[in-house]
Amino acid sequence: MELSFGSRLKHAWNIFIGKDPTDYFRDIGAGYTYRPDRPRLTKGNEQSIVTSVYNRIAMDSAAINIQHVKLDDNGRFLYAIESGLNNCLSIEANLDQTGRAFIQDVVMSMLDEGCVAIVPTDTTVNPEVTGSYDIKTLRTGKIIEWYPQYIKVRVYNDQTGMKEDILLAKSAVGIVENPLFAIINEPNSTMQRLIRKLNLLDVVDEQNSSGKLDLIIQLPYVIKTEARRQQAEIRRKDIETQLSGSKYGIAYTDGTERITQLNRPLENNLMSQVQYLTSMLYSQLGITQSILDGSADEKTMLNYYNRTIEPILSAIVDEMKRKFLTKTARSQMQSIQFFRDPFKLVPVAELAEISDKMTRNEIMSSNEVRQVIGMKPSDDPKADELRNKNLNEKAEENEGAEEAIKDEDLQVKEEIQNEEV
Repeated sequence: MELSFGSRLKHAWNIFIGKDPTDYFRDIGAGYTYRPDRPRLTKGNEQSIVTSVYNRIAMDSAAINIQHVKLDDNGRFLYAIESGLNNCLSIEANLDQTGRAFIQDVVMSMLDEGCVAIVPTDTTVNPEVTGSYDIKTLRTGKIIEWYPQYIKVRVYNDQTGMKEDILLAKSAVGIVENPLFAIINEPNSTMQRLIRKLNLLDVVDEQNSSGKLDLIIQLPYVIKTEARRQQAEIRRKDIETQLSGSKYGIAYTDGTERITQLNRPLENNLMSQVQYLTSMLYSQLGITQSILDGSADEKTMLNYYNRTIEPILSAIVDEMKRKFLTKTARSQMQSIQFFRDPFKLVPVAELAEISDKMTRNEIMSSNEVRQVIGMKPSDDPKADELRNKNLNEKAEENEGAEEAIKDEDLQVKEEIQNEEV
């Protein structure tokens, strides 16, 4: 119902007009220039090119939908359950993150630290009292200390704006270990060796570009006495003054003096080792350069999803299913599953053929295909039917009528046989 002019004028609101002036002096908590709940990489990972690999894996993992679902007796998906947990996974995980941003945070922290905690910060009932509770908000926590039944977790508190260390029971917290721990997080793993080599390469590059000339001056006399050493030192400072004070860095020397420059390129095999470790890491993770630059074909992406993304998401989903769903809920066929859209990698030229096969074999309805393409659903009731549109509807009705007539004939014959008996 459209509001009248008077109602619009009465209920109108502007954020710059009508504010209480005392709001500027109200205590609203700690303030930061940078977002305080954002994950910070550790162990020098933020200074290395491996950050791009972590970010790519985290983005692709967060692009897959995770839902709290209901299954049938055969373990097949029926529908998504409207619960607080499903709201956290699909819409809003907490005050600062959407469901997709939360999953990306979980994967990024897990790859960096090796093990991450999924902490329910707001629940309907205390998790230490009963397991029958609904989750309202989720946060990513860093595990500081391990105990037999508890863990100490560093979690961001959105009430105070600070990260706090709290002791939580393992049974109430999702603890997800990186399935690629042996490749990424072990001290002598391929990833850690690559990081060390890259840091060494950065040190060498910094030394080569430091601006030093590394000159050796050969004087025309023997330096053995203290007077000769002082004379050589004066000569060295004189050349330094000439080079630093000259506009183009030019200095003069005596005809009997010889100058040897040492800052020639260093001959080492660091770059070849970095290239070798990088190729080995990509092969162990199931990643190629084409995946990172976006030029991978469908088969390469399928291999990447099966070897890299699927183990990570399975670890997250299985842990949440184990900790956040009770035995009663699992016996009621509740579960947490992830779903990847298979049409994201399909080119437009092949989409029409696939759509025809899906509808002709009664796998998808017309409205489901339209939703994949990005079109709004049709109002025609037939668009929601699982029916082969290539077959004539009248022919199907005739076939049904013929089958009905055959059934009636069989029934009549059986009745006649029964009467004769």
